[in-house]
Amino acid sequence: MLRYGSVEKLIRGAARETTNNRMELRAAIAGLAALKRSGKVRLTTDSEYVRQGVTKWVPRWKQNGWRTAAKKPVKNKDLWLELDGLAAAHEIDWRWVKGHSGHPENERVDQAANDAIDEMLWASEQG
Repeated sequence: MLRYGSVEKLIRGAARETTNNRMELRAAIAGLAALKRSGKVRLTTDSEYVRQGVTKWVPRWKQNGWRTAAKKPVKNKDLWLELDGLAAAHEIDWRWVKGHSGHPENERVDQAANDAIDEMLWASEQG
């Protein structure tokens, strides 16, 4: 969900054959990609994977040729590269909130994600 003043835009989606981590990354990517110009951004996520990844791990992975400390290839590199590129255009305050804890915006986007999954499954059943 994007908010600028009193204007809100809710972006949602679903994908088959994916993981929670990939969808959490996709959510951050979609939010940043929807911005029309660079600026200060507060990006709130309930994913420590995304927040820790972008603020701590990505700089090290870049230095290590996109390898982990254990010298293994970084998982979801394609999405980390996309997120890193989009994030570079902004001054981002990365915030974490506990999921399913009553945070109003987090609850709204969680419901939107579940609705998108239900719609995707319903559409596939309709053939």
